[in-house]
Amino acid sequence: MTATPTAAQDAIAQDAAPQDPAPRLVPAFTIIAEIGPAEELGATALGPRRIIPITGGTVQGEGISGTVRPGAWDWQVDRADGCTDLEADYFVETDDGAVINVNNRATICRPAAGEAPVPVYTRPVFEPPLGAYQWLGQGTFIGRLGLATDHSVPAVRIEVFRVQ
Repeated sequence: MTATPTAAQDAIAQDAAPQDPAPRLVPAFTIIAEIGPAEELGATALGPRRIIPITGGTVQGEGISGTVRPGAWDWQVDRADGCTDLEADYFVETDDGAVINVNNRATICRPAAGEAPVPVYTRPVFEPPLGAYQWLGQGTFIGRLGLATDHSVPAVRIEVFRVQ
């Protein structure tokens, strides 16, 4: 009996031809996520745990603009190797009323003494409603995370790029 390939397997076989150029990043939009004070939760089996409230913010870019809804969290755990894993789970509400779930993960590894800081990249995944924003759920994205030093309250800036 021969297994029938799935639609996903067919798509991978057709889209992964060796002659394809390397993927490139195309700027999509910027998220400014406002944050509150960190709450240290103590030691866990994975390492010390903290949560940071996400209290608001904005999203701006071509084809999307809106706000970051308050009431979400950035969950962080400090690993034994000196790196920190984070997972932020929050909602964006567009100016036209669509609500999009954002789950953004990253691993932050601090440079050794004397080494230059390395950029922090995130892996955002979007769960949009069907319609005008479903392109967010149909693509692969990379974020570049940094502090929003020009913002009026503590915040992070995530520059989101679509992989093409």
